[in-house]
Amino acid sequence: EKPDWVLVYGDTNSTLAGALSAVKLHIPVAHVEAGLRSFNRAMPEEINRIMADHAADLLFAPTETAVGHLRNEGMAGGKVRLVGDVMFDAALFFGHKADLESDALSRFGLEDKGYVLATVHRAENTDDPGRLTAIWEGLSAIAAEVPVLLPLHPRTRHALQREGISPSAPGLLLTEPVGYLDMVALERRAAVIATDSGGVQKEAFFYDVPCVTLRDETEWTELVDLGWNRVLPPTEARTVATAIKGAIGTSGQAGAPYGDGEAARRILEALV
Repeated sequence: EKPDWVLVYGDTNSTLAGALSAVKLHIPVAHVEAGLRSFNRAMPEEINRIMADHAADLLFAPTETAVGHLRNEGMAGGKVRLVGDVMFDAALFFGHKADLESDALSRFGLEDKGYVLATVHRAENTDDPGRLTAIWEGLSAIAAEVPVLLPLHPRTRHALQREGISPSAPGLLLTEPVGYLDMVALERRAAVIATDSGGVQKEAFFYDVPCVTLRDETEWTELVDLGWNRVLPPTEARTVATAIKGAIGTSGQAGAPYGDGEAARRILEALV
């Protein structure tokens, strides 16, 4: 097809595949969500995002912190554009729509601000039996007091089967992965979100919901600085349960680290 640009997003394997394919065919590459760094090179996503950034011709950074990382790696000038976060654009656009069109709360028998929403999928958690057990026992302990809804990623389901961990516990509501509008509705109405997903961390902040990140670090350090996010290495069930329970009813500071909801327009204008 020989497009004028190839636009890749984030840090998945397909992001890196798209960037490498395009650059070797001499097609300009633009990377959305450029400049994120966890500084943990054991994460597959960290290698993907670094290589995609260095291959790209245009780098669309969501935050000032991301711009700083790119400058520290020798990328500056007109190649780097601070545009904001397109996920914030989407959150503004779809938040109200989700409330109108999703029946997720009633479908799962949940009450507004009366449940914990959890997601677990990263290899560092699912492939480590100790961490997986700690997360599962911690969520089960919380579920004895507050309902916990867990849309179960296929990788996590397989890992539980592999380790012989029973996924059922009183108050722990398991479901297949849900659609985008259902997920937005569930995020907006949760008392707290526990996750190892980068995107869900941000969506929690967009909807003013406290978040516990079940990882050793986060790329979205602004959320920690503002007090909306707590980073917890999930090594013990007791600390997982305590952190989640302790986050209920809390809030952070106001802030707008991800722009004004016009990131997509700035990206389009730069490409055109």
